[in-house]
Amino acid sequence: MRHFCFAHFVPFASLTFALAIVLTQSAQTQTYTILHNFCAGGFPCSDGAYPVAGLTMDAAGNLYGTTFDGGFNGRSCDEGCGTVFKLTHKGSGWVFSTLYAFQGFTDGEDPSGNVIFGPDGSLYGATSSGLPNNGTVFNLKPPPTACKAALCPWTETVLFQFDVNKNGASPDYITFDPAGNIYGTATLGGPGGTGLVYELTPSGGSWTQTILNSFLGGESPQGGVILDQAGTVYGTAYIPNSGWVYRLSNPGGQLQVLHQFRRTDGDDPFGGLIWDAAGNLYGGALCGGQNGEGTVYQISFSGGGWTFATLYNFTQGDPNYCGGPYGALTMDAAGNLYGTQHSGGAYQWGAVFKLTPAGNGWTYTSLYDFCAGGYPCSDGAYPFGNVIIDSAGNLYGTASFGGKYNGEYNSGVVWKITP
Repeated sequence: MRHFCFAHFVPFASLTFALAIVLTQSAQTQTYTILHNFCAGGFPCSDGAYPVAGLTMDAAGNLYGTTFDGGFNGRSCDEGCGTVFKLTHKGSGWVFSTLYAFQGFTDGEDPSGNVIFGPDGSLYGATSSGLPNNGTVFNLKPPPTACKAALCPWTETVLFQFDVNKNGASPDYITFDPAGNIYGTATLGGPGGTGLVYELTPSGGSWTQTILNSFLGGESPQGGVILDQAGTVYGTAYIPNSGWVYRLSNPGGQLQVLHQFRRTDGDDPFGGLIWDAAGNLYGGALCGGQNGEGTVYQISFSGGGWTFATLYNFTQGDPNYCGGPYGALTMDAAGNLYGTQHSGGAYQWGAVFKLTPAGNGWTYTSLYDFCAGGYPCSDGAYPFGNVIIDSAGNLYGTASFGGKYNGEYNSGVVWKITP
């Protein structure tokens, strides 16, 4: 098994120019544009660094996201505590602004998931760490009146603080149910020590946590959860060389494993799940499969049971890391799947891909292969997060490393692909 940890990154050796020349012949016709290079002002990267999650788009087409590092530098954050940012679409261009820079104590630090809009129209998310707590769920609201200053930070409110020994640690992605309750996963801690699935319910100005399932056998939930119309919770859990797709029908109820990976069909399902209109589940496995480079899979319900199918086996990945998706997939109205390979692709620095259903199989198309110009990858490298699609079919996402600034390793980019 091979792993990549964004918190302890060691760059690959640069690829040869000759290899780049050979593989660029398969490049697609899409237009790739960098919307923002992080650390534009130099270290300590006041605008953020290392965006490891995907983006969220509002009705006006503006983009919102998080960075794992950068922003405020001090206290426990020697490379910054992380940020929440916005890219405002103005005319044919984009204007970048930092909405909030985490301070590293009670407000949390190192957000590894994205931000989402809640029922009240403001932003919600989670930080994976912070002192004295072990992560937070937070809310961000814009200033009550129009801001006339160049920098206009939003107001953060911590809704819940995690404690590794009691109620979990290192939360990542969150989601809302129709009643306004928050669901998510904490990848560490809790009664079993290896993470849990939780619900946060608002009451009297505070939020009460209910632990829906505490993992006891070494499994670690990853990538958040999704809910069906009945409120049943679905998610994925990581086990070394394996992993689960699971469901939880009620708080404290018995966990049902819908599929356990066996390496030949994938392992390390970090990215979580999505639905299609027919109620089928889709996800990606970072490693495993026929080529050991990860898979895309489907789980469907029929005849009273759940059926697993591998849709695609990835073929390209660095020798030290796997070539499958680290983030969740995205499906368009035609049923095509989109995602990122965090270290696969033609140059083994990551790719954005499309899977199109064709007959009895799926056809893979590379929409963009990162590091096309060679190391140090000024166009970005190692995309962890999912992609989003606007009404015109444009794709948006982040690459966690690469870009123009902050020395050898660079600090990541926000990108757009136009069909």
